[in-house]
Amino acid sequence: MNRSGARVGILMLQTRFPRIVGDVGNAETWPFPVVYRIVEGTSAEAIVRRLDPSRWEAPFVRAARELEALGVDCIATGCGFLILLQDRLQAAVRVPVLSSSLVQAGWLLALLPSDRKIGVLTFEAASLTTAHLAAARIDPARVAVRGLEGTAFHRTILEDRLELDVDRARRDHVRVARELVAEHPELAALVLECTNMPPYTAAIREATGLPVFDLTTLLGWAAGALVQEHQLAGGSFH
Repeated sequence: MNRSGARVGILMLQTRFPRIVGDVGNAETWPFPVVYRIVEGTSAEAIVRRLDPSRWEAPFVRAARELEALGVDCIATGCGFLILLQDRLQAAVRVPVLSSSLVQAGWLLALLPSDRKIGVLTFEAASLTTAHLAAARIDPARVAVRGLEGTAFHRTILEDRLELDVDRARRDHVRVARELVAEHPELAALVLECTNMPPYTAAIREATGLPVFDLTTLLGWAAGALVQEHQLAGGSFH
C-alpha cells in the first residue's frame, strides 16, 4: 500500500482515441499514482448509448476487485455515464468508488440557494437520462444540461478515431458552455460529466466566469482526504 499519498485505480473503456494531458487516460494528468484497468469489450458508444447495468455489472465489478487487490485507495472510471453502476460497484468493494464527475453536482446544489442551478456539460445530452441524474442524487429540476453532439470532439470519441483536433475541441467546448450559460443565467457553476473534457476546463472557466468542476477536481478532493488520513492514521478506508 502506498503510504506517501493516494493511489487511485481507474476503470477504463477499451478505446484508442488520443489521450491528451487532462484526460482521464493520460497518467500525466494526475499528481498521484494511478493504476489503469481496461474493461474488455467496452466502447464509448456501448456505455453512453446502451449501458445496461445488469449486462455490464459483472465485468466492471471484476475489474474493480482486481484494482482493490492491487492496493488502490479509491476507484474511479473512464466514463461519467457509469454513474449507473455506482451503487453496484460500491457494494462490491471496500474502497471508495467515484464512478462519475456527476456526484459533485449533488454536493454543489446543497450549498446553493434554491433559485440557483448547476450546468452540466455532457458528452451526449440525449443519452443523459433522469436515471443517470437519480443515480448521482441530482434533482433534475436544478440542473441544465447541454451536450457536445455534432462536434468533432464527439465524433472522435464516439467513432474511436486516432486523431483529435485539440484546438477545435477547445473552441467547441467554449461555444457550448457559453450557449448554456446564456440560456440559463441562474447557473452558479458547471460540472463536466465527460472524463475527456478536463483538458478544456480552464478555457471554459475563462469564457463563462463560472467555477468548473470535473473529474480532476473530484479525484483531487478524494486524494487530499486520503493523503490526510494516511498521515494521521496510517491507513485507508478499509
